[in-house]
Formats: sequence, C-alpha cells, structure tokens
Amino acid sequence: MEPFIWTFVYFIAAIVIVIIGLVIFEWLTTKYKDWDEIKEGNQAVALSITGKIVGICIVLAFAIYNSITIWETFIWGAYGVVLQLVAYLLFELFTRKFSVEQQLKENNIAVGIVSLGVSIGLAFVIGGASIT
Repeated sequence: MEPFIWTFVYFIAAIVIVIIGLVIFEWLTTKYKDWDEIKEGNQAVALSITGKIVGICIVLAFAIYNSITIWETFIWGAYGVVLQLVAYLLFELFTRKFSVEQQLKENNIAVGIVSLGVSIGLAFVIGGASIT
C-alpha cells in the first residue's frame, strides 16, 4: 500500500509545484494574462503554457526518480522552475527582432511552438543534470 501513498504524495507535490510555477510565469508576463488569453482561444499562448507545464513535469519526473526524499524533489522542482524562467527570459532576450511576449499575445502560433520546444527541450537538460 505504501507505493500508492507515495505516488499520491508526489502527485500532489507535482500539482503544487506546477501551479506555483505557472503563477510565477504569469506574474512575469506583463502584456497579458495567460488564462484569459487561453479562454479567448489564443493557441500560441496555449502552446507556450503547455510547454511550461510539460517542462516542469519533466524536471519533476527526473527529480522523483533520482531523489531520496520528497524534500529533494521539492528542491529540484523549485530549481527547475527557476531555470525554466531563466530559459524563457533568455528566449525573450535573444529574439531581439521581436518580443516573444507580444507575438504570443498576437496569437503567433509559430512563436508558441518554438516556446513549447524551448521549455520541453531544456527540461530534459535540466532533468538530466539532476542525475549527477
């Protein structure tokens, strides 16, 4: 029975970390509110948010697999959220010809797809690094 309990505990921890991560991301997004945009059918923002959710969960999956305690998982999860934030800010910084945030707000699907890819791709790097 214990594995079922631990699975539930990690499940709840993942939900908490994802929600906190999304709140922090939205707080940093000044041009729009994520869920308002999604409600209005903005697919680019939906893709970007999907990348963030999946990215955070990938980091958490690696953390759960490699951690000894739930607290290590929380630490790696928080660290993963921070690194995902850094990745997003760098993505915005390195696309000097346009604002990622503005393009997402304008429903530029191509930018949403790249944002999704950046989040998921770097999540594997962050998660893989947690093994060492």
